[in-house]
Amino acid sequence: MIEVTATIIITASSVLLFGYWFRYTCLLILSAKTTRDYAADIAAANQLCFLTVQAQLSSAIPQSLDGLSAALNRDYATLRSMMERAAAGEDMIESRMLQINYQMMRAWYGVSRQFSATSARKALEEMSMVVAHFANSMGERAAAASAA
Repeated sequence: MIEVTATIIITASSVLLFGYWFRYTCLLILSAKTTRDYAADIAAANQLCFLTVQAQLSSAIPQSLDGLSAALNRDYATLRSMMERAAAGEDMIESRMLQINYQMMRAWYGVSRQFSATSARKALEEMSMVVAHFANSMGERAAAASAA
C-alpha cells in the first residue's frame, strides 16, 4: 500500500513538474527578442491580423473575443502552411513545443471563455504571441535566404 501511494505521489509530482517546465520554457521562448522583428513585415505581406488582434486585446474593451480567436486561428494556419513549405529542420523542437502550446491555449480559451473573460483574454494574448513568434521566424528565414 505504501509503495502504491509513493508511486502515485511521485508520478503526479513528475507530471506537474513537467507541465511547469513546459509552460516556463514556452514563455521563455516567446519572451526572447531578436535583433530585428520581422513579424510586421510578414503580417503586411500575407495579410495577417495578429497585430490588430494584439492591439485590440491591449485596449480597454476588446471586440468579440470569438472573432479575435478566429482571426488568430486563420493566421496560425497560414503561418503553419508557410513553415511546412519552408521547413529547414532548424529549431524543430522549439517550433513543435510552441505548436503544442498554441493548441493548449486554444483549448483553454474554449473552456475559459464561458467562465472568465479575463482568462480567455490571456489565452488569446498568448496565442497571438505564438503567431507573432512564427511570423518573426518566417521573416528571419526569408531574410537569411535573400542574404545568401
